[in-house]
Amino acid sequence: MFINQFTRKFSTSVRHLKAVKVKNAKGSSSHEWLSRQLSDPYVEKAKMMNYRCRSAFKLLEMDDRFQILKPGQVVIDCGAAPGSWTQVAVKRVNSDASDTREPQGRVIAIDKQQIFPIDGAVILGNVDFTTSQTQSKILETLAGRKPHVVLSDMAPKATGVTHLDNENIIHLCYVTLRFAAQVSEVGATLVVKLWQCGQAKQLETDFSKFYSKVKYVKPNSSRTDSAEIFLLARNFKGLIKQ
Repeated sequence: MFINQFTRKFSTSVRHLKAVKVKNAKGSSSHEWLSRQLSDPYVEKAKMMNYRCRSAFKLLEMDDRFQILKPGQVVIDCGAAPGSWTQVAVKRVNSDASDTREPQGRVIAIDKQQIFPIDGAVILGNVDFTTSQTQSKILETLAGRKPHVVLSDMAPKATGVTHLDNENIIHLCYVTLRFAAQVSEVGATLVVKLWQCGQAKQLETDFSKFYSKVKYVKPNSSRTDSAEIFLLARNFKGLIKQ
């Protein structure tokens, strides 16, 4: 199977979407956002546990349930700013060597925005993951190692036009899939964020061409009024090159 054939080998499947109830994603005023932040227990919990934002609990919840991250693994965190997923990954794979009894992993964090330093992580800030230049830089940083986990919390800047926003985030999912399929260790895991939309069913089917287990997940810490969901793809099959 050639990697450049992956966009031509798709069919439709809905089996894992049944557990996800589709909701309408609507914007809120700055006043509503502030009120929600002040009443959100995860915001306060993030402060108490020294996470940079509440999104840390989404990855923590997924990892506790599915055992995505293990000591000694290589992890690539795409769309990492401000760095809460990176903080979780660093501790879970022991890339900061804080546990001398466990193997030391490696975490690479990438984002268009600046990311302030995180002990145990290699930071690639102010770069665009979707460009070939940045992906080449990631490969250089890997120094021959293959990632066991690729995470993407990337989301495009909202345009306010629903169908366009959906297309843009789906595009990011495919860019991440293409990259992960070319560089990952066999058996690796891929997690991408998207919004509930008509293209989600096709995306699941496309990911299943490369991963044995694919399902949609909505962590409890993901706000109930948000259309945000995560596609979890496990056990990368590898590529057959001819």
